[in-house]
Amino acid sequence: MAGKGELTVKVVEATKLVWEGSATMVVARTSEGEIGILSGHEPVLAALGAGQVRITASDGSKIVANAEGGFLSVNSDVVTVVAGEAELVSGE
Repeated sequence: MAGKGELTVKVVEATKLVWEGSATMVVARTSEGEIGILSGHEPVLAALGAGQVRITASDGSKIVANAEGGFLSVNSDVVTVVAGEAELVSGE
């Protein structure tokens, strides 16, 4: 579980886990535009647009996944990205 000031993040595709870990920030494209998520963010459920999900991991590394279709949810410092298609393009 993430510590204080951190997010627990999961990026998944219908058939696989793309990335999971602790992060300090997540930026993703929704149907309404880009959204930035930090610890303490209000609960959100948004339609995911085509684009990158950019994650700043707790260790400072940058994770980037291309994602298309699906949704993003935020609740109690847990960010879940469920995409129709997702692929890790940089990071772990």
